[in-house]
Amino acid sequence: MGVATLTEFDPITLEISWSRLISIADEAATGLVRTAFSTIVRESNDYATVLMDRNGDSVSENTGGIASFSCILPRTTKTFLQRFPAETWQPGDCVITNDPWLATGHLPDFTAVSPIFYKGALVGFAGSISHSPDVGGALWSADCRELFEEGIRIPPSRLFRAGERQEQLVEILTANVRIPGPVMGDLEAQVVANEVAVRRVQEFLDDTGLPDLQGLSEALQERADRALRRAISEVPDGTYTATLEADGFDEAITRIVCTITVDGDSMVIDYAGTSPQVDRGINCVLNYTDAYSVYPIKCALDPFTPRNEGSYRAIRVTAPEGSILNPRFPAPCSARQLTGHLLAGVIYEALAPVLPDKVIAECGGAPTMRALFSGLNRDGDRFSQVLFASGGMGAAPHRDGLPTTAFPTNVGAGSIEAYESVAPLLVWHKQLRADSGGAGRFRGGLGQEAEIEVRTDAPVRLSLLSDRRDHPAKGLLGGLPGAPAVIEFDDGTRPHPKSRTGVKPGQRVKLLYPGGGGFGDPKARDRQAVLDDLADGYITAEAAARDYGVK
Repeated sequence: MGVATLTEFDPITLEISWSRLISIADEAATGLVRTAFSTIVRESNDYATVLMDRNGDSVSENTGGIASFSCILPRTTKTFLQRFPAETWQPGDCVITNDPWLATGHLPDFTAVSPIFYKGALVGFAGSISHSPDVGGALWSADCRELFEEGIRIPPSRLFRAGERQEQLVEILTANVRIPGPVMGDLEAQVVANEVAVRRVQEFLDDTGLPDLQGLSEALQERADRALRRAISEVPDGTYTATLEADGFDEAITRIVCTITVDGDSMVIDYAGTSPQVDRGINCVLNYTDAYSVYPIKCALDPFTPRNEGSYRAIRVTAPEGSILNPRFPAPCSARQLTGHLLAGVIYEALAPVLPDKVIAECGGAPTMRALFSGLNRDGDRFSQVLFASGGMGAAPHRDGLPTTAFPTNVGAGSIEAYESVAPLLVWHKQLRADSGGAGRFRGGLGQEAEIEVRTDAPVRLSLLSDRRDHPAKGLLGGLPGAPAVIEFDDGTRPHPKSRTGVKPGQRVKLLYPGGGGFGDPKARDRQAVLDDLADGYITAEAAARDYGVK
């Protein structure tokens, strides 16, 4: 049987095949989660798995992965193919990198790609990305002055060659990280995930009789492309703009200017006028900028068609070189999510006048707020642990925002019991934050409050990565902003929200996560909904009277 063409796949066959390929990516993800060492992967969902054809184009993605990872992984695979041409790959190979400009935008994320061979021929690639618990350097932080401070950078390199682990690379990597066991455990879990995908794709080709993935890949990409173009064509042609301001670093605020041009079934998202790159780690490389620009559009316009390479062909993203959304090497970028996660909000604000029924208000969980604790436990062993928690989502045109839910990332919080079991940290409470969701016809999602005590014999280093202190999530179409972020110690002092600081044994840190913006005029909110919020403790009596006129 020759390579299938588009016309050889009827819609039912395409749907069945696509569902099976997605399930293969999901099974690979399960393999990653079950063999990973860190809670970042096992509990907090900071990973993705993707199947690609032999050109490096994505065919399917796991359903629960990080959207930006899935968008970027094919780009990285194409870079690998430039470095290692297709004819040089062998079964059992695995190539890795964490180079921010080639991959996901910061050093803590490792990309691992393995070839898929079938009947002696290279037919595709299996890839995975996960956030490593440590990459050396300054930990995961926002206050470095250049990339070289932020950790070890691995250029595209073979971690496995024909099934043999390359020990020299392993020695270089483990010699530069604080917790080599979890780092290598997670990295080898990615290799396991890829191997699961390789075997399952081979079985899929056996079952279907296809010689490779190419014809099917082209058909699936064409289908995804057609679906998004059809959705874009329903948006009125025109140019739509919005500007967003964020806390930035110290007194230098970040300004993101977004101009969206819709022309027929295609769209251009341009960030001309955005702030120039800075000498702190909140710069966002173009790969990440692109991913978190196209994904919000996909969510708003075509949320139900599964994603692959074709899902984003109709959208072109541009940002000035040297800007905070397209910085020049070696700009620091470890906390690039503090900028990249903001893009969904400014895109939706720009489109709100013409798509009021498809966009949501700004999210308090965008950008995510992270607190990384690192030091020695009472046995003298090193630990490095991140609290993954989220603020509230922005309200939608038809419902309240989800509480404590991340968007546009979909990283999870995980179990507090698991978190406490691997680090000398005690979470005294973790609860919804009243009055944090912005008032509106539909209320913004609530943020949360967490209080953590350090239980060590020596001081611990705390790295904070946060925003929304001075620029809370804005409401949309008359909705009010959510509550801002607050971080403070038990003595009432407030650390710098984007820097590393020390925490004494027994000291507590209180983290107040921001709420999402409201949608629509608060006075139009259903009175019973206000009374229900009041009874549930989501809002106080003062807020009910002030924002909704309900006493």
